[in-house]
Amino acid sequence: MTGLAVLKTDENLQGTVDAPVRKIIHVDMDAFYASVEQRDNPELRGKPVAVGGSAARGVVAAASYEARTFGVRSALPSVTAKRRCPDLIFVKPRFDVYRAVSAQIREIFAEHTDLIEPLSLDEAYLDVTQNKQGIAIATDIATRIRARIKEVTGLNASAGISYCKFLAKMASDLNKPNGQAVITPKNGPAFVEALEVKKFHGVGPATAAKMERLGILTGADLKAKSLDFLQANFGKSGGWYYRISRGIDERPVQPDRPRRSIGAEDTFMADIFDLEAAKSELVPLAEKVWRHCEARQISGRTVTLKVKFADFQQITRSKTLPIPFASEREMQGSAALLLGEVFPISKGIRLLGITLSSLQDRVTDLTTNQFTLF
Repeated sequence: MTGLAVLKTDENLQGTVDAPVRKIIHVDMDAFYASVEQRDNPELRGKPVAVGGSAARGVVAAASYEARTFGVRSALPSVTAKRRCPDLIFVKPRFDVYRAVSAQIREIFAEHTDLIEPLSLDEAYLDVTQNKQGIAIATDIATRIRARIKEVTGLNASAGISYCKFLAKMASDLNKPNGQAVITPKNGPAFVEALEVKKFHGVGPATAAKMERLGILTGADLKAKSLDFLQANFGKSGGWYYRISRGIDERPVQPDRPRRSIGAEDTFMADIFDLEAAKSELVPLAEKVWRHCEARQISGRTVTLKVKFADFQQITRSKTLPIPFASEREMQGSAALLLGEVFPISKGIRLLGITLSSLQDRVTDLTTNQFTLF
């Protein structure tokens, strides 16, 4: 990123006695799923690999760096990925292996701090302001963590170090793959001002397009707007954009960050046009979601149906109950009713998904086989 003031050490990552500056590390594994597959299968090393989907259907879940040079990326339709990279090798995902490797990485994090906030299997925030090994320099901790990950798993990780989560996240992308960078309090505001808003973590294509229509292309443009203007145009998010444009992010690292949703989806080998056939495909999806719920002793009040058609148009439909769903059958039935509202259809369905949200803990009452919330 030319012109951005980024330091490679955190010698200026200091605060006062009254207001100590936090030291936050964002660790992000490099092409995690694809790298695991290349590690475990030497024949895949150095070759363009896509995890997920197939040459004909589905989408890419992850792509190796060799594949990324051809423009292959996650969420890209498999047929498009194959067209961009004719030699692309599709590999079926092995989530049990990815979870096991993720657990190894989490143990390495725990050698330094208990303040760990996982974002997914392959990335997490760590607050190392006070750390178990008494290491004063956060960059040294990040270097040790990355070296230990390489030693234990054989995989590369990148890291970003800063005084807040937003900038740590942005910094972890600066020297990928297998690198790290620091953004200090002194340089944070200037970094944000020079950054294009479309590259802000959390700003999606639709929001970026709206900002562009309002003349907001960079962090400096965003900073120039008043709080009232941003709240009028972006609602509650306006306050967040106002603060982050000034390099301010006071969100703590939350080790017990509650999971917001549990979902499952499937892409079909042939498009579905019949309602009953589509309903039958909801059964294994509901089973998978409910299995995860039972393992965690949780349920949810909102079920969301995702439908993707043959032309890749996507719609969602949701239903929220006053109390959490009591059974898999009840959740599946609600999803089926939502699906029925979509029919009749003029184009085939290529993907269906079920997501359960508004999650809450539960305790089963063995006398009634019902659960109560606590």
